[in-house]
Amino acid sequence: MHTAPSAGENIAVLRKTRGISQAALARRMGISLSYLSKIETGLRAATPPNVAAAASALRVTTARIYGDPFDDPSQQHELLDGLRTAVRRHTLPREDVPPPDELAASLKLAADLRADTSYLDLLQLLPTLLGQVTATAMSSDGDAMAWGQVADVYSCAYAVAHRFRQPDLADMIVSRQTWAARQTWNPSAEAAAAWNEAGTYQSAGEYADGMAIIERAIVRYESAPGDGLEHVVHLGSLHLRGIVLASRHRDPNATADHVRRATALAEQISGPDVLRHNLTFGQGNTALYELAAQIELNHPDKAAEVAAPLLKTPPPGLKPSRVGRLAIDAARARLATKDLVGAEEALKLAYRVAPQMAEIHPMAREVLRVLWTLHQRSRPELLAMAKRSGLAS
Repeated sequence: MHTAPSAGENIAVLRKTRGISQAALARRMGISLSYLSKIETGLRAATPPNVAAAASALRVTTARIYGDPFDDPSQQHELLDGLRTAVRRHTLPREDVPPPDELAASLKLAADLRADTSYLDLLQLLPTLLGQVTATAMSSDGDAMAWGQVADVYSCAYAVAHRFRQPDLADMIVSRQTWAARQTWNPSAEAAAAWNEAGTYQSAGEYADGMAIIERAIVRYESAPGDGLEHVVHLGSLHLRGIVLASRHRDPNATADHVRRATALAEQISGPDVLRHNLTFGQGNTALYELAAQIELNHPDKAAEVAAPLLKTPPPGLKPSRVGRLAIDAARARLATKDLVGAEEALKLAYRVAPQMAEIHPMAREVLRVLWTLHQRSRPELLAMAKRSGLAS
């Protein structure tokens, strides 16, 4: 059985194809020769900043470095082609306006599938739903709620394109989401679109540009009238995106500022984290983003310490997509502190609560690749995860 190449393996192949030595590439990436050698051979994980630096040095996209995560991608690509067609025809929906109850049920289903990381089921639903929700909005005489629903569905589509590593499709989806948000003045829908737009820069490793997008969106949203829970969720979520971008950009001051402001907003939510327009915000998710920032800022020991109680009792209100990400970040931190057994246990949790995400998430695959390289067949459960992810035959 063919196995999907890892980020480190793709870096090695691209480097050799271009006739670049390990020493030269390591210099361009700003890391040691030993570190790059371990990334290529599977003894160290290729972190997002590593991948961004390699992509820049090798003059390719980060998506090229990560590669296709699927052992047999035919099903996903066929479904993605259907989504691509629907996104391209954004002003020419083929579908009729459905009954309101039917549309409401489909919208809820899409949001639930996204939160549960059921990406293949969501991908099957999206082309028809995009046509239906757009047809409804175009016949609504400019109703803000109707166009907000279009933006929400594009947000679900972005999640799929992002997870399946389709950067060009993700860029197109973000432009459509922004278009939908601006059909009527809807600051919350625009903020959600900006959150995804910054995500495209994050995926590409262009962290400074992503930070600029977030700062502009924050200023714009803060100046818009409105308050209450929805305002807190959207503004807080923009700061959460800022935490990731700033920490990967190795800017501790900007990271701390976004953490401080997100924490202050999260304290306004007394109960569990809440989900609005596919954005999750509250004290729990803010803690998860702060944990991830500690990893990016090279404090894995602190991140592992913070992760322990969160893994034992995940914050209330967090959907599988967030608990799965918590487990993946905990696995990263534990691997960096050489707690190999703990890293494997965290990965097992990710595979239980969010299997489709765990199988294709770049950092889950990188942590798994390192553990697999070190242990090979000595751990049956590790082998089972490696087979599910296409990393072992």
